[in-house]
Amino acid sequence: MDQQKVIISVLGRDRVGIIATISNILADHNANIVDISQTILQDYFTMIMLVDVTHSPLEFNELKKRIAEAGDAIGMQVNVQNTEIFDYMHRI
Repeated sequence: MDQQKVIISVLGRDRVGIIATISNILADHNANIVDISQTILQDYFTMIMLVDVTHSPLEFNELKKRIAEAGDAIGMQVNVQNTEIFDYMHRI
């Protein structure tokens, strides 16, 4: 079975619980964080995650919707992209 991966980016004012909010949704839906990078630039939090969604029971659009809603609830801008789309968009 081929792995299905997504890229999740998160941006907004730093606050407690950002990583927990996003990672709990992923864990609840059997999605595995493969790699994560996060940093705080002054008061701004940025994070990029590579996530394996191969075993998630949710369709991509439903998982994307739930993550975006959680991001909105904590005041973060969240973008979820399939890696195939991401790769295509960023080809040189």
